[in-house]
Amino acid sequence: MRLIKTDIEGVFIIEPRLFEDDRGYFFESFSLSKFRDLSGLNTTFVQDNESRSREGVVRGLHFQLPPYAQSKLVRVVEGEILDVAVDIRRGSPTFGRSVAVVLSAENHRQLFVPRGFAHGFVVRRGDAVVQYKCDNPYAPECEGSIAWNDAQLSVDWGIDPAKVILSPKDMLNPQLSECDTLFDYNVDYYA
Repeated sequence: MRLIKTDIEGVFIIEPRLFEDDRGYFFESFSLSKFRDLSGLNTTFVQDNESRSREGVVRGLHFQLPPYAQSKLVRVVEGEILDVAVDIRRGSPTFGRSVAVVLSAENHRQLFVPRGFAHGFVVRRGDAVVQYKCDNPYAPECEGSIAWNDAQLSVDWGIDPAKVILSPKDMLNPQLSECDTLFDYNVDYYA
């Protein structure tokens, strides 16, 4: 597997090495030792999640605050999504900027979303099954969210806003400017 850096430090793509023949393919989707060697992070994933969503569904933008801040390693096993990570670390030179990556069952790529970032995705075609690893358990008392269409973020979701399908909860997500509690760029959330 190889690590591909993005425009925002700490957010990266993992691309596995695929072995194909006339029977199909094989690849190692995760190895803790290889992940740590490539990323330099000493994080341990403790929870795996999976969701199925139909075309037009936007999930996000979500995050968890300390002491249960989460990193996520996201991949798609069916369909295709545009996966988005938004820097919400006050004081960061990339505060409010985002990385958007197409993840699909065909490209087998994974996106690492570090602590201090909001995460969301949109299903681009058909249904999509998304799996993601988290390095802290879900803690509802620490969850936060930002509106997917916050103009300050300038995320190009690649979908007609009139066709977006949101959960009732995500319809109420605040703008980034309305979030009192976020992350601090000067704090090491992995220490």
